[in-house]
Amino acid sequence: MTTLKEVVSYLNGKAPLALQESYDNAGLLTGDGNAKITTVLLTVDVTEAVVQEAVTLGAELIVAHHPIIFKGLKKLTGDNYVERTVLAALRNNIALYAGHTNFDAVEGGVNTYIAQKLSLTNIHMLAPAKGMLRKLVTFVPADHAAAVRQAMWDAGAGVIGNYDETSFNLTGEGTFRGNEETHPFVGEPGNLHFEKEVRIETILPSFREHEVVEALLQAHPYEEPAWDIYSLENDYPGAGMGAIGTLEAPVEEMSFLRQVKEIFQAGCIRHTSLRGKPVKKVAVCGGTGSFLLKEALRQGADVFLSADFKYHEFFDADGKTVIVDIGHYESEQVAKELFYDLLSKKFPNFALHFSQTVTNPINYF
Repeated sequence: MTTLKEVVSYLNGKAPLALQESYDNAGLLTGDGNAKITTVLLTVDVTEAVVQEAVTLGAELIVAHHPIIFKGLKKLTGDNYVERTVLAALRNNIALYAGHTNFDAVEGGVNTYIAQKLSLTNIHMLAPAKGMLRKLVTFVPADHAAAVRQAMWDAGAGVIGNYDETSFNLTGEGTFRGNEETHPFVGEPGNLHFEKEVRIETILPSFREHEVVEALLQAHPYEEPAWDIYSLENDYPGAGMGAIGTLEAPVEEMSFLRQVKEIFQAGCIRHTSLRGKPVKKVAVCGGTGSFLLKEALRQGADVFLSADFKYHEFFDADGKTVIVDIGHYESEQVAKELFYDLLSKKFPNFALHFSQTVTNPINYF
């Protein structure tokens, strides 16, 4: 039987909480980690109606995109919909998990799914994360280099784009002398020792640093392994904001808009003036994405699909792209499909249900 702790650990592993924005509250919001999970309800938002739907289904866990506890709770008296929803979940022993901006920011996350729904190819991050990469350097006896390398790779190091298990290795000679309190793996206390060693360099994202260093320490034969960690300025393609890709064949603008409206079941689409040019390169960002418009323009996107554009922000397209605003809920409902794909592959015995409750607070007339 799978526990809530195992489910949460898996989801957080796919989209580490370190990737969430500072204002966010992703992760496990309510629930006992030791609780057994057999049935999960997938939704964009958690509302009282969604909790009741989970009760009817016998679901022990609701996995949502938006966190119901967002700004923090100072009391639970049922005075508003947030408090009533949380109380209902607690009364019925239903755990609440939110995969929000961490799943927006990770490669293969919400924005990748939006791009895939549009049948884009060559999909990559529109704005890759900066300052997130680290280089780890360590020195290992030659006979143990392979084991230490593998341990670090297994912990999440060595991934560069579509390549993994990457490293640079240089053979040299290390020296050390332990005092009388040491029990060195090689050499004798009090004597200077020379050892053939391999300098191993590998790369890792900052949010994997703890796991990788722990793996290094566990696999390294020395009492006091030496290692260095350097911050890198390289872009990290495994995380970032938005996504961009290309259509296999150019599409006429109105035809593209009709496809978007149908694919995302949008009640309406707000867009800037059409340019009379075919659509080939498309940038996307689920939810509020106007902050990425400049990057979409810089990369030559024919269309930038997102949501929540303000009136004056539409002017910033400046005839260089077509802003397509399909609505916040409409752009992020793919999160349910993302959660389904992840959980069904890892936990094939789960009963997974898409919520039938429409939680979009916006109606169209």
